Amino acid sequence: MSPKPERAERPPLSTEAVDALVARIHSLTDAAGRRVLIGITGSPGSGKTTLATTIVGRINGEAGAIGPAVHLPMDGYHLANSTLDRLGIHDRKGAIETFDGWGFVALLDRLRSESGHTIYAPSFKRKVDEGVAGEIAVDDSATIVVIEGNYLLSDAAPWSGIRDRLDAAWFCSTPVDERERRLIDRHTRHGRTPEAATAWARDVDGANALLIERSRERAELVISGVTGEIL
Repeated sequence: MSPKPERAERPPLSTEAVDALVARIHSLTDAAGRRVLIGITGSPGSGKTTLATTIVGRINGEAGAIGPAVHLPMDGYHLANSTLDRLGIHDRKGAIETFDGWGFVALLDRLRSESGHTIYAPSFKRKVDEGVAGEIAVDDSATIVVIEGNYLLSDAAPWSGIRDRLDAAWFCSTPVDERERRLIDRHTRHGRTPEAATAWARDVDGANALLIERSRERAELVISGVTGEIL
């Protein structure tokens, strides 16, 4: 058996840039007086997951943190592989129609309206390429939820209703060649041949990126997926 490819090293985001973004979240929390929902979107491979988890880690690591903060990726709302097979769209997994958008919007409503108990959300495991129900716990004490996903600013229903449910929406932007390099590395590590990984990154992820990039103008901030700096 050939050894599993190692993940390519990625330079860390700028500490100063992340601190500036965390400060923005603090100001929103102080003004809102309630749970704050921050949306981070961007094309596949842009670095939005790294940005979201870095911000959440920074908030939760602060002395006297106003959190806890929770990272909530949209990927848990991927339709099951068996459903994609039944619908005949498995070869487009990751496209907007391969997610349960209505279920995701309903989760955001729950995060806004419910209190006094933990709200559970699904995660996504790349190793098995499926969602895992109820793995993410948003405790009642969570004051910040950093929501991350491809289609948060899409103007197609039901995704078009997401923006009004967020306190802030940020777009993570990374040059095409760097996004493609990251995606090929990701797909190779998760079992595709280099040729198949390249084809998927360019044909499937690339097609999705065309749609996602058009939503950039609806974001309040555009943030570098390389440094974390505001562009």
